[in-house]
Amino acid sequence: MDTVDTIVVGAGISGLAAARLLARAGRRVVVLEARDRIGGRVFSDRSHGHVTDRGASWIHGIDDSPVAEAARAFGMPMMEFTVGGYQPDSRPLAYFDADGERLDDDAVRRYADDIRALNAALVEIIADADPDASYADVVEKALAAQDWDAERTERVREYNDRRAQEQYGIGMDALGAHGLDDDTVNGDEVVFPHGYDELARNFADGLDVRLGHLVSRVHWSPEGVRVDTDHGTFTAARAVVTVPVGVLHAGDVVFEPELPARHRRALDLVRMNAFEKVVLRFDERFWDAGVYGIRQLGDEGEWWHSWYDIGRLHDEHALLTFAAGPAAVATREWTDAEIVASTVAQLRRLYGDVVTEPTSAIVTRWQDDPFSRGSYAYMLPGSVGADHDDLAEPVGGVLHLAGEATWGDDPATVPGAMLSGHRAAQNVLGHDIPVSDLWA
Repeated sequence: MDTVDTIVVGAGISGLAAARLLARAGRRVVVLEARDRIGGRVFSDRSHGHVTDRGASWIHGIDDSPVAEAARAFGMPMMEFTVGGYQPDSRPLAYFDADGERLDDDAVRRYADDIRALNAALVEIIADADPDASYADVVEKALAAQDWDAERTERVREYNDRRAQEQYGIGMDALGAHGLDDDTVNGDEVVFPHGYDELARNFADGLDVRLGHLVSRVHWSPEGVRVDTDHGTFTAARAVVTVPVGVLHAGDVVFEPELPARHRRALDLVRMNAFEKVVLRFDERFWDAGVYGIRQLGDEGEWWHSWYDIGRLHDEHALLTFAAGPAAVATREWTDAEIVASTVAQLRRLYGDVVTEPTSAIVTRWQDDPFSRGSYAYMLPGSVGADHDDLAEPVGGVLHLAGEATWGDDPATVPGAMLSGHRAAQNVLGHDIPVSDLWA
């Protein structure tokens, strides 16, 4: 039996951040990770000479971002790519209407202005919404207040549903009214040409990380914690548990005694989403060199509505699209080849026979990953941002939960994960510490 000061369960960004800060404060820390790698849902694939972020890709706004500060301190190159927050026109986008015809600049401008008008109306409507209202409910109320014809109304309704899918992997009828409250972008968005996992590697430097250690049970009491794994038992005065909420819902980690009612209620208000990436690489570019992405309106875009030109990261011809929400669920049992063929067929609808077969393709399978059971958490109707933070309330003075789903201000993000780890470390230590200690 190994005994340390603090056990951290999970070597994702939140767990590594907590462990790094605790170790720097002089605590003996062990990190238990079920996977054979660190990073969790930050996972950079370097196969076949390419760098592909299978999990997290963007910092959604670098102004005052602690992750951007950490990346600069660690010398991680960043590249501007401001469309990740599903903005309608922040950078050049090629829009195609329901018939597959390219929209001109004036039509795109009118469309984006309508979206901004509805977003402005939504602020007050969401604030006054019933506790159990869905995002679809508040969107419909805002649309009803606009003096638009049916086609114009449908386009903006469709935008908001696809925004919910692309941001949270769920249709707007199943997302809580407050589910997109945090969906703001402060400053440029950036991506990482060398891979987002450089952040995890820097955080893990010097830590005692035990890979391939599957945690099954966490016993806690005022005297401390005992953690059972398939490689033996570990004991400590404190534990920080950072496994995704999908794993908690599945009961793969059992708490003895069970979590308090407040934590169970908060956990019941969040779910893991269905959200997969499809990365296609081509011999030749068939889309405009100046655009950041391609968007398809109308029913044909129900599944494949957005492609992003990630080839600009590495001077190659590559597009990223998402199987988000309904598309991810419907194609879950499909082969990679079937998924690729489906999205390529839609590209040919827009661009014709110049769309060649991809030279390579990557399709993620986060829904089937036993150590995440989805990509990230979303809020059910009836939930508010503060419910996330309830999950992070210390339990019995010895047990702390962390991870992106426990950070109310910016959940479902790497900054949220990192800051939740920082908060957990402060709670363990019993005093404030600067988040910059992670990289100073």
